[in-house]
This record gives sequence, C-alpha cells and structure tokens, in this order.
Amino acid sequence: MASTARDARDWNRRRTAKRERLEAVQPYVSGRVLDAGRIRDALQALLRPGDRVALEGDNQKQADFLAEALAGCDPNVVHDLHLLISSISLREHLDVFERGVARRLDFAYAGPQSVGMAQLLADGKVDVGAIHTYIELYARMFVDLTPNVALLCAEQADHDGNLFTGPSTEDTPTIAEAVAFSGGVCVVQVNELVDKVPRVDIPGDWVDLIVQSPRPFALEPLFTRDPRHIGQVEILMAMMALRGIYERYGVVTLNHGIGYDTAAIELLLPTYGEELGLRGKICRHWTLNPHPTLIPAIESGWVESVHCFGGEPGMERYVAARPDVFFTGGDGSLRSNRVLCQLAGQYAVDMFIGSSLQIDACANSSTVTEGRLTGFGGAPNMGHDPHGRRHPSAAWLELLTGEAPAVRGRKLVVQITQTFRSGGTPAFVESLDAVPVGKEAHMPIPPIMIYGDDVSHVVTEEGVAYLYKASGPAERREAVAAIAGATPVGRRADERRVAALRHDGLVALAEDLKVDVRRANRSLLAARGIEDLVAWSGGLYDPPARFLSW
Repeated sequence: MASTARDARDWNRRRTAKRERLEAVQPYVSGRVLDAGRIRDALQALLRPGDRVALEGDNQKQADFLAEALAGCDPNVVHDLHLLISSISLREHLDVFERGVARRLDFAYAGPQSVGMAQLLADGKVDVGAIHTYIELYARMFVDLTPNVALLCAEQADHDGNLFTGPSTEDTPTIAEAVAFSGGVCVVQVNELVDKVPRVDIPGDWVDLIVQSPRPFALEPLFTRDPRHIGQVEILMAMMALRGIYERYGVVTLNHGIGYDTAAIELLLPTYGEELGLRGKICRHWTLNPHPTLIPAIESGWVESVHCFGGEPGMERYVAARPDVFFTGGDGSLRSNRVLCQLAGQYAVDMFIGSSLQIDACANSSTVTEGRLTGFGGAPNMGHDPHGRRHPSAAWLELLTGEAPAVRGRKLVVQITQTFRSGGTPAFVESLDAVPVGKEAHMPIPPIMIYGDDVSHVVTEEGVAYLYKASGPAERREAVAAIAGATPVGRRADERRVAALRHDGLVALAEDLKVDVRRANRSLLAARGIEDLVAWSGGLYDPPARFLSW
C-alpha cells in the first residue's frame, strides 16, 4: 500500500506550474524577451492570486519598471499577492497594496516610504508577516518563503538570458537562485539588450524572461554624504570614538553605518588619525559600500580592502581604478553582493558602529517610531555579537567574557548619536516608540533593531559609555544616562555616580580621553565638500548632479 501511494504522487507540480505560466505569457514573448509595451498583460498572464512574489526593491537599486507594471495590474485578475521585498522605496511599492493587488508583506526596510507603510498598516490594507534583516529575509526564501515569481533588475542581458549586474549586483543573484532552483519564474528588467555581456553575473539558465525597460532602473546614492553638512558635534564625537574605541582596542576590521557621524570618522583618519600615529594599526579592512567620504583614507594609505554590499552612483570609475582595494571583475567593474557582505559584517569584522532614531535607558534601539514603520535593513545582522564566531583577533579578545574554560571574545557593537536629533527630538527616551507600535500592529514582540545587551559602547557628544564593563543592568542604565545629556534618560544621571563610573572606566568624557574639545572644528576634515572628494580621487569620482555645488 505504501509503495502504491508513493508511486501515485506527482513530484513535479512546481515544474508543471512553471511550464503552464510560461505558456500563458507566450503571446507577449519573442524568445526570452517580453514586449515592454505589454508588460502589464504579461504579468497578469504569469501571476496567480496568492502567489509569493519577490520584487527587487533593494537597498539602492529598484526594479521600478516591473514594480509600476505590477501596481497597474487589474486587482480582479491579480490579487492577494504575498510580496517579499527587502526595501520599500518607491510609491509603486505602496500602490500594490493600496489597489489590492497584494495583501501580505515580508520586508526588511522602508525608510523612504516609512510614513506610508505606517498608514497602510493603520488602514488595514497590509498584513505584515515580519520585519526582517536583509539576510534573514533572503534565508527564508530558501526555506518557508520560497517565491513563485521573482521580478528583478540588471544592467544588461544577452538573448540567452545571461545577466550583467554591474557594480550594483546587491541581492539579485540570491533571489534568482532561490527562484530558479525551486520551479519558480524569474523575470528581469534590463537597461540594455546586448549580443554579449561583459561579465556573466547570473547565468542564463537561471533566467526565464527579460524585458528591456524604457528607462534605466532607479539607483539611489544612499551612501553619499556631503562633508559640507558635517559640523562640530559630529567631529567631536568622531574624535572621541577614535581615541576611546578605535585606538584603545586596535580595531582593524569594521563596518560603518550610514550617516554623518561615521562619515566624520572616515574624514578624520588622514588628519587626526595620522596625528595619533594610527595608520596601519586600525581601519584596514572594511565591509562597506564605496563611501565617497572614504576616498581620502584610501588615497592616504589607510585602507587595504573594502568588500561592498552594493555600488554607489558616481564611484564606478574610482572603484575600477583601485582593484587592489575593491573586489572587481575582469571587466573592471565592482562585484558587490549584499548577502556575502552582510555575512562578512556579521562574522568577519571586529566592530559595527552605527546610529539609530531612538535609544532607551537599557541601550535597546529602534528606527521604528510613532508614525514611521522604517524597518531594520542590515543593522541587526552586523549590530550584534555573533555567538557562532570562533576566530580570535586582538580587538575581539579585548572584550573577553565568560568563565574559564568557556571564555570567548566579543564583537564591538557601537551606537553613535547626538543626544538630540533634528528638531530637538531626544534620541534617548524612557521607552521606545517601537513598543506601542508593535502592540498596535499585533506583533508578537516589539520591533527592536539592536538589543541593548548586544551593545558594547555608546558614543554621544557627552562622552563614551563602556557598557560591556557594567556589573549588571542597573549599572548599564547608569552608564547610558551619564552620556545622554539633557534627554529624559540623561536627567536621571547622578553627579556622584557619574564620577564613580568615570573612575571605574565605565564612562569617559572628552577630557578623560585627552580629546581637546577646542579642536573639534571643520579644519580637521580631510575634505570639506564634494569638490574636495573629487580632487582626492584625481577626478575619478563623478558625483550625482544633486551633490554638485560648484
């Protein structure tokens, strides 16, 4: 009986469904190439109600032509889709839910559309499965969230479907693999159809359909920071971070988050860092997009290698001219990979340093605030102490924890922020907005980005808190309060306890770190504007038009 039941089972349902889908789009296809003018009809023929659809909204690049077509589908034909998208960046990403084409969502980040996402949730137009980290979402595509269809983007394709993704490969190969080997359909919008691609980033047998978009896919210069906007407070925090953390622990491998705080550190390496004699001792190996503010440090010999999550518009020629530093192909262009770089940032670096919108008294932090469902991106992956790490390094061993014989090192997880953000909003709060937001959205746990017990240091303009040295939760809260300024959390600080914490090495102010506050001015920056970065690059950096001011 068991043998008969086994023989009767159809083991090829996915392949059969794929064949049927591809047959349904034949009126709109020549070879593998879809008719761009009939892309909406093609998607309506391809998709089924309830499908899981991976739409490439990456951190930077967007399959915007396909997103627009998806949002324009007839909700009577295509509806209740389950959208898997790492970054909700376009208005069309929201329109898919507004119009009823999609209903369920699993995502990682929604910075540009965070307000709209919060409104959709409040209006009951979207069911959120979970807010993921990037690699958490991609990992689930190989387990319980395998897509039926992927809508991706690339620079070029040949007529056999081989793809060239160029400098901004980002997430495309990972999503394509999850779909190609599970009986799904892979559709790719490309900027250009060519006879031969310069480099095969994704082989043609992973790709089912290609469509030449009438315009290049959207690509956001997300990691470009104009040094003109770096002020004295950011410079002071950078000086304290360099003295109190980078120098103290000998941080060689690291990741920087996005922001002016870390951009200031990058621009102080060739000046203040050089004064301190730190070149060759710190900041040699990076997991980082090609930040333009890193150019002076590269040019002055600080940086040995940079592995990138994605590209950065305008940095293409510079990166191609520095193959000893960046990971580039034989064609000369950058090969980025978000999943591999996230893994490197999780396991292969000694320090993550980034900022947040809110931090509570226990150092829990989140970018989910009242009226904004921002998400996390990759910060939780890099901003935690991975217990699976086994290789030692000097910085990792500086933070030894545990009891013999089961001792191990610890990753430095640093939060850097001004005590008050723009508009006078306190960064340090009694309770994170993420707690009530999570309750209202019926989330089983609050959407906390980085848990406080993973945070080893907090840096503000007031000083540095060495949280890993705390004897327990109460002392951690005291250390956070000591550097939280006039915020609700900072007003708890007791002067005598702050003095004791400084004596015991749990808190360090500028004077304790031998940082001269009077020197915290823009004269310390290696570049004070975009034009200086262009000069440092020898004219190889081509800033996007929005950053040109000369």
